[in-house]
Amino acid sequence: MSEKTLAQKLGQVSASLAKEARDVLAGFKPERRDVGTGETRFVPPAPHASMDEEALDGWGFKDTRFVVKPDGNVVLTGSRYNISNVELPSLMPWFSKMLASPLGYDNRNEPHYPPVVPEPKQAPALLTALREFLAEDQLSSDPLVRLRRGHGHTGAEIWAIRYERLERVPDLVVFPTSHEQVVQLTEAAKQHGACLIPFGGGTNVTDALRLPVDEQRFVIAVDMRRMNHILWIDPVNRMACIEAGATGRHLVAELAKHGFTMGHEPDSVEFSTLGGWIATNASGMKKNRYGNIEDLVLDMKVVTAHGVVERPRVGPRESIGPNPKNFMFGSEGNYGIVTSAVVKLFPLPEVQRYGSVLFPDLAAGLAFLYDLQRAGAVPASVRVMDNTQFHFGQALKPKKDGLGDKLKSDVEKFFVTQVKGYDPDKLAVATLVFEGTEAEVEFQERMLYPIAERHGGMKAGGANGERGYQLTFGIAYIRDLTFEHWAIAESFETSVPWSRAMELYERVRERVAREHERRKLPGKPFFTGRITQVYPTGVCIYFYMGFYAKGVADPVREYTEMEHAAREEMLAAGGSLSHHHGVGKLRQHFMKDIYSEGARAFTREVKKAVDPDNLFGASNHGVLGQVVLDREPGSES
Repeated sequence: MSEKTLAQKLGQVSASLAKEARDVLAGFKPERRDVGTGETRFVPPAPHASMDEEALDGWGFKDTRFVVKPDGNVVLTGSRYNISNVELPSLMPWFSKMLASPLGYDNRNEPHYPPVVPEPKQAPALLTALREFLAEDQLSSDPLVRLRRGHGHTGAEIWAIRYERLERVPDLVVFPTSHEQVVQLTEAAKQHGACLIPFGGGTNVTDALRLPVDEQRFVIAVDMRRMNHILWIDPVNRMACIEAGATGRHLVAELAKHGFTMGHEPDSVEFSTLGGWIATNASGMKKNRYGNIEDLVLDMKVVTAHGVVERPRVGPRESIGPNPKNFMFGSEGNYGIVTSAVVKLFPLPEVQRYGSVLFPDLAAGLAFLYDLQRAGAVPASVRVMDNTQFHFGQALKPKKDGLGDKLKSDVEKFFVTQVKGYDPDKLAVATLVFEGTEAEVEFQERMLYPIAERHGGMKAGGANGERGYQLTFGIAYIRDLTFEHWAIAESFETSVPWSRAMELYERVRERVAREHERRKLPGKPFFTGRITQVYPTGVCIYFYMGFYAKGVADPVREYTEMEHAAREEMLAAGGSLSHHHGVGKLRQHFMKDIYSEGARAFTREVKKAVDPDNLFGASNHGVLGQVVLDREPGSES
């Protein structure tokens, strides 16, 4: 095709899309609304206490876990998710095939939870001071309570509490119920030489909560989750002030009662907290519509070693010199404790619809996203999953009982592979969530599907889109299942410019394969990825990696070194160290590769200035240099 012909084609497409947009907007008749005046805030009623009990030895709710039955079928217990309590006959055979290893009912790596928990240090004078303003049920030295606040959800941490042990955990857990108590706690810790570690949902995958083994001070984990109130809602100006310990599932439910949403839905939304989102600089699955956490938070209240960082009011956007709140995004517990934040609100969407599209391969899916972003019609969530992740989703489908179900499945497979000509070993799938007014959603749908078609895409239906989106929450429990059958796995992510996205994906996949072979690990490596966020300048790619670990002397070390190699490859291919998980202590070794010495010195000097005694001793992202989390075998204890 000549350049002239190509230009004409592009012009025709542009004109067609513009006409569609005008047609949609022509039918849009906004209703009149008057601006409220005066004091427009109200205090919502306090919510009922949640009765949901969370697991201590793995991900999620205590009543929910994957189990393998004697016949080989897998069941997710409970009734919380769309795949709960149904027979999944294909999952373990699929994992066995992918790993070239015998995963199954009779090949079980039985957990030994709880491990031996280190004895707490003693600080009687400090405890006396704390009891002056805290009730007895706000203090706990229970071993399992302390253990849970001493780790997050990296594969290494869950492996340690199930099969080994953690060398150092907090000596005391405190549950404040107000900002004033956090202030008092901070002052008491300063006076008695203790160390404070904020704890939100404990969902991080960066070793952010793990304590350096050489931390000699009395360590207090500050569990913020009793500070979970919405302090006020301003429906006119669409803002709310929320305590930092509120979990995502709590915020979704409570804001919806008043017709609003924050729109922030990370994969961990059920358990992670507002304060944790700020501390990790988090991103959510619907960021295309609502923004990332730094876009949503207007202001915050923070308790530091030097006092409280707060302001009497907040504007829509300000130029007020260096704003201390900005240092808290991604601070990972190093500078203080966020006690509340003022956030933007959005009206609950008038319409929510799901969709899905099949593509010939991942490259076609990426090209679709590129065109979609430039067309200005990106839905609230759009994620393109590679071929392995597509088949993973198929393996999570329930058993087909009736002839009708089987015939339908066979017809669909015939149409996709024979009529459309897709290679089942290459195709990719996009899941879509549209939110907004009827006019907005209609506009996005009318724009999106023709763009997908131009890249070889085929509509695959709303039901598949909804199932794919909701599976995100259910499959979070998969990692714990694989541990119990000798496979170790975890996720990691990056962001990368559009022009290098496929290169990065391929390089990381090839590096993982080489590392697996070089280490002579059993079976085959598990590797899959999806493109989960789009920006004008690039995308986020989210990976899962794992391998069969039976007979491997130190599975955690092998996995950690493989992931380290994968990150080396990501950086070499133009990717970022992290898109939304953060640094913690897991990735501290890379800080010299992504920041100059001047930049690292700046961070160290900030820490030295705002917390000279390291009262907030999380020691994350290399702010105090390298920290050691475990003693080498044979070293002195």
